[in-house]
Amino acid sequence: MPEIKIDLFSDTMTKPTLEMRRFMCDAEVGDEQKGEDPTVNLLQEMVAELLGKEAALYLPSGTMCNQISIKIHCRPGDEILLDRTAHPLNSEAGGPAALAGAMVQPLQGKRGIFSAEQVKQSIRPITRYQPRTRLVSVEQTSNMGGGTVWPLQTVREVCEVAHRNHLLTHMDGARLLNAVVATQVPAKDFATDFDSAWIDFSKGLGAPVGAALAGSKEFISEAWQWKQRLGGAMRQAGIIAAAGVYALRHHVERLVVDHENARFLAHGLAEFRGTTLDPREVETNIVIFDISKTGRTSQEILERLLAQGLRMSIVSSSRLRAVTHLDISRKDVEVALLIVKKVLTD
Repeated sequence: MPEIKIDLFSDTMTKPTLEMRRFMCDAEVGDEQKGEDPTVNLLQEMVAELLGKEAALYLPSGTMCNQISIKIHCRPGDEILLDRTAHPLNSEAGGPAALAGAMVQPLQGKRGIFSAEQVKQSIRPITRYQPRTRLVSVEQTSNMGGGTVWPLQTVREVCEVAHRNHLLTHMDGARLLNAVVATQVPAKDFATDFDSAWIDFSKGLGAPVGAALAGSKEFISEAWQWKQRLGGAMRQAGIIAAAGVYALRHHVERLVVDHENARFLAHGLAEFRGTTLDPREVETNIVIFDISKTGRTSQEILERLLAQGLRMSIVSSSRLRAVTHLDISRKDVEVALLIVKKVLTD
């Protein structure tokens, strides 16, 4: 495989900075299973405060945050309402069915965002013949929607309808802090109406691993049991939790740079013959664009980009995705645009 010089595959491609690595090396550690790791405890307190919840739990991945939450909220045969593009439906190996025995009803949102009315219309009547609608899950920001931000008002309306109908609510906050920086709405305001919520450290925040799930003390106590059951409990985890602490202190406000680079990239791509996208729809750090007018497939375009040292990801046979992040500079974006132009005109 050719050397990847500019990696826009995902913000998961970030590597810890030298300062983050030093902070990790100096971290105080202990047995996190016994509640004796001071760095893990600090990170959990920071996340609970950030999201306005009673408690938080450090976990190895965002997928585990989603799956533990679904398992706690749902009984076998219950149904989850989420967008058709949502991560638990498309990228978690059938976890809701395999682990919780839960069904999924995908909603046709607009760029990953559905409405309170759609939730209302999708709630099943109480009958012995149908599954029980139990949980509404929101992904903030919507990854496959193109990094779109759920407006606070929409979040509140969706949660209000859910709770009025005795449903539980969950926020997949993998890129919540991108939404916070883009809108200047505090994370606590976005999270307050959800029964469970989490944030990821290994995407735009630049940590090598980890996420943290937050909710009530009772919810987190049960989540701890599932963390143990699924093999997610660790020992001296402060070394990796320290990356999350450092990220929350130093890498949140800088997300605005990723957003600016994404918009710059989008405006450049929009000028090329054969590409289709609206730069005005780029709200955070994700750019999805259509290449069907080139007469080539996404795979064909991607292979030519890779040959030039540029990597993106495939969304469909006619759409590609590029994600800006901590390790991508404005110069990298400028070079990426030159490579795309060369590939499209060759």
